[in-house]
Amino acid sequence: MKHNNITLKKLQIFLVFMSKGNISLAAEELDLSSVSVHRALHSLEEEMNCPLFSHKGRNLEPIISAYKFKEYAERILELADEAINQTRLAAGIDQRKLKIGALYSLTADILPELIMDFKLRKPNTEIDLSMGSNHALLASLENNELDAIFIEITQDKIDHNQFEHLPIFSDELFIAGPIDSPLLNQSTVNLNDLKGKSFVGLNKGFATYHSFQQAFANVDYTPNITIYVNDIFSLINLVCGGMGYSLLPGRMKTFYQDKLKMVRIEQKNPVIQTIGLVFAKNREHDPNLLSLLASSRMYTINHASMKKS
Repeated sequence: MKHNNITLKKLQIFLVFMSKGNISLAAEELDLSSVSVHRALHSLEEEMNCPLFSHKGRNLEPIISAYKFKEYAERILELADEAINQTRLAAGIDQRKLKIGALYSLTADILPELIMDFKLRKPNTEIDLSMGSNHALLASLENNELDAIFIEITQDKIDHNQFEHLPIFSDELFIAGPIDSPLLNQSTVNLNDLKGKSFVGLNKGFATYHSFQQAFANVDYTPNITIYVNDIFSLINLVCGGMGYSLLPGRMKTFYQDKLKMVRIEQKNPVIQTIGLVFAKNREHDPNLLSLLASSRMYTINHASMKKS
C-alpha cells in the first residue's frame, strides 16, 4: 500500500506537536503558521485513514493511536538521518569534517584568516587541509577527494555546469630577486632588462607557471629557467639564495623582506591572478560549505576595506 502524501516533513511536524502538546507552540517551534501545522496533522489522519486526535476546543488531543504512531515516526526519522549520513560517508562526505585544498602561497597569510573565521561559525567541524598545484587541486575536487578548493580561477578551465566559484581577491605578478640585486633598484623593471639571466620556476600545473608564460609572451627572448620546483616556498628560498630571478604574486611581498625584493613589472597589461573558492554545484546547500562561503565573502569585504584605507 502506498502512502505518497506521508512525508518526512509531516512526520517532523507530528513529532514536534506531540512534544509540545499545542498547535501554536508547535508552529512557533517550526516557524510555521498554526494553519499549516493543523493541515499537516489532518492530512496524516486522512492518508492513514485512521484517527490520531480528538478535538478539545481549538486544539487537538492525541489518542492512543497517535502514541503508537509516534514510536514509528521517531524510528523513521532516525533511520532517514542514518541513511543520509551513511550515504554521505560512502561518497566521502563527512559533515563533521571539511576537506579543503589550497595553493601553497595561500597558507602564509590568507588561509589562516579564512579558517579562523570558519571555525567561529563551525567550531565542531574538523578541517582537513591539503596543499597542491592548481591542476592537482581541481582534479581532486572533480574526483570528490576534496569538498572545496582555493585556487587561481582564470588559468585552469572550470566546468561551470559542475562547479560553483566565488572570486575572493585579485593579485598582481611581480618580478622577484635577491635583496641586493642591482637590477631591482627601480620602482619598476622591464623584463627585457633580464635577458640572459637565470630564472627559477614552478612546475606545470601551478598557477604561477601559467602566469609566468603570460608575462613573458611579449618579450623578445625565452627565459632561461634553470630549475623547476613543486612549491612556492622552495622557489622563494632558491631565489633568495641567488639561484635566479622569478615571478611571484603580490601576496608574498610581506614575507622574506630581508632577503627578497619584489618589483612591479613594466607592462602595459599587468599579469593578474584571481584567487577564488570552488566547490561542486550539488553541494551548494551543504551547511559547512555555506559557512566557508560566508567566511570567503567576509575576507573579500575586509580585503577591499584594507585596500581603500
